Amino acid sequence: MRLLLNKIFLALSVTSALIGIGFLGWILAVLFIKGLSSLHLSLFLNDLVDGGLRNLLVGQLVLASLAGAIGIPLGMLAGIYIREYGRGKYPELIRDLSDIMMSAPSIVIGAFVYAIAVAPYGGANGFAGILALTIMMVPIIINTTDSMLSLVPKELREAGIALGASKYRVILDIVIKAAKVGIMTGILLAFARIAGETAPLLFTSETSNYFSLDLTQSFPSLTVSIYNLANEPEESSRDLAWAASFILTMMVLVINLLGRFITRNKHK
Repeated sequence: MRLLLNKIFLALSVTSALIGIGFLGWILAVLFIKGLSSLHLSLFLNDLVDGGLRNLLVGQLVLASLAGAIGIPLGMLAGIYIREYGRGKYPELIRDLSDIMMSAPSIVIGAFVYAIAVAPYGGANGFAGILALTIMMVPIIINTTDSMLSLVPKELREAGIALGASKYRVILDIVIKAAKVGIMTGILLAFARIAGETAPLLFTSETSNYFSLDLTQSFPSLTVSIYNLANEPEESSRDLAWAASFILTMMVLVINLLGRFITRNKHK
């Protein structure tokens, strides 16, 4: 009876895995076929108003990079405080809030930022988009930093203190150095997450058909434009949406593979 149950459980597990892989393969196959057939060099040389994607690619990179420039140090410092300095109930409170924020729907974050950074200022702007992406990124970085620092043996900290180093030098020179690979992997995965987000930008920065680096106005966004182009009746617009989707997927895939490559090398 036990062997039979094992075989049934194994069969169900394999079937579930095959169904999941099948759907993923189906999605990727359609994306590759549609995306590659719509891809051409002029997409990278022209803006959306001229049938290209240049302004959208630059805009998405600017939004994600500036959000990362704010969110990464903020999240890392919060994670260090929780693990290395926090005492009493505050670290647990921050962990709980961070977990709640990580599971919050991105559209809720977009609505929140709309209320505080779009509506009071009379319209969509790039700063609001950066704020929304930063809010999404910070909890992931906090969680990753906290988890990775918890894996560093306490003997390393004690050895540093025994040598006369101050606590912040021990954290900077020993603890973070020991956990840097895991933290870097978390940062890359968090960046990949916000780089592909659409919902928070729909309410905040929206998008623009023209090249712009003015963060006080609607800002070009690849993900929001994919949503808009896919809903337009013209076949050429839908082809652009497929090409943009393919490029975005490749960007996220490369970042994820880079994170896994770093992790794998750590364990060699």
